[in-house]
Amino acid sequence: MTAPTREAIVAAAARISGFVRRTPILELEQVVGGVPDGTVLKLDLLQPTGTFKVRGAFNLLAAGERPERVVAASGGNFALAIAHAARELGIIADLFVPDSSPPEKIGRISAYGAQVHVVAGVYHHALDASRKFAATSGGLLAHAYDLPEVVAGAGTCGMEIAAQVPNATTVLVAVGGGGLIGGISSWFRGDVSVIGVETHGTPSMNAALTAGRPVEVEVSGLAVSSLGSNRIGDIPWEAISQWVTGSVLVSDDEVRAAQRWLWNETRLVAEPGAATTVAALLTGRYQPEPGETVVALICGANTDPGSVS
Repeated sequence: MTAPTREAIVAAAARISGFVRRTPILELEQVVGGVPDGTVLKLDLLQPTGTFKVRGAFNLLAAGERPERVVAASGGNFALAIAHAARELGIIADLFVPDSSPPEKIGRISAYGAQVHVVAGVYHHALDASRKFAATSGGLLAHAYDLPEVVAGAGTCGMEIAAQVPNATTVLVAVGGGGLIGGISSWFRGDVSVIGVETHGTPSMNAALTAGRPVEVEVSGLAVSSLGSNRIGDIPWEAISQWVTGSVLVSDDEVRAAQRWLWNETRLVAEPGAATTVAALLTGRYQPEPGETVVALICGANTDPGSVS
């Protein structure tokens, strides 16, 4: 399996137009303290359902012949995106979510009309259950980050960043299974430095870079519902191994501090996984060189607002 081409990402952008938002950017020159001057936030947390995941969900379900049923596993965000896209497109959805996901994610999925199956464990347990269900019930099995259409859909976020911040030199991207960073790096293809950010409890990409190949890791901690893949995807890895230029790890406490900083300084409510990019800057784990223009992608907002104040 290969990483998407720019042509595939352009086609995805045309296909999902009208279903997703061209989310804004926020330049932080006037924000006091914490992050380097000139940092730009890309606000994909403003997508329908609260995350970038709708990009890949709509690209998958709207490409080719429309399925009657879709089956997917997710820590919560992809399930929300598939539920929303399936409702918009008139598709039956069966979605498998681990019981480790926060209630604010699980509770919203059924509101979109999908059938929710809660599975004991973490993401890979839900994935196993979804595969068994799809094998017996039929329907399109929608992988959250390891399908060409899903990765190409995520790549449309990189396409937007390139248009909105043409002088960008570095893009910081949160990493779970790798679909988002795989798509974004497939768009930039080395023209811009793309850095992945994970927590110490969810280091699937960092471990793959160390090993030189995708490997399984144990996952845990604050960001597990959005970054909790225990293995980087094969398609994302094709892009990561060619065009991702670095990996940063942050702690759960540093993520909490980044969430509070985003609320206090910008009035943005970001979920833990999405705040990792700001945590990398606040801690100095990623230190821009003079003259760099850094884009920190804020990719999700699905958390209890009271948890970040």
